[in-house]
Amino acid sequence: MSYKGRFKPKYPEKYKGDPTNIIYRSLWELRLMRYFDQTSSVLEWSSEEIIIPYRSPIDNRIHRYFPDFYAKIRTAEGTINSMLIEVKPAAQTKEPKIPENTRSRKYLKEVMTWGVNQAKWKAAREFCADRRWEFKIMTEKEIGV
Repeated sequence: MSYKGRFKPKYPEKYKGDPTNIIYRSLWELRLMRYFDQTSSVLEWSSEEIIIPYRSPIDNRIHRYFPDFYAKIRTAEGTINSMLIEVKPAAQTKEPKIPENTRSRKYLKEVMTWGVNQAKWKAAREFCADRRWEFKIMTEKEIGV
């Protein structure tokens, strides 16, 4: 199975955006797309349709962040919750460990990625707080692939 491709929803009316142009970039994203599409408590959803500006700590400039998913879900109690979801490997949700060689390219790249992700997630939390939405980072542990 491919790790990238197009997703064709069975219920395109639930998708907020262009249902003919839904792209998944991992098996985790594909699994969530299937869940959102086929679960009746999910009232609407989208993939990379929302844009959140954030300031990068790398160049101090404003960039655009596209969270992986938006979902509006009816809970078992009947309330409706909206949320943004970012899908990441668990390893990328923790600050990089300092190795003996702190100048290694791998470590420097991990530190830069961590800093950018922190800036994106801070902007997303503020965006969601303004709307009374939830921001959630999901890893392979929650998705179960």
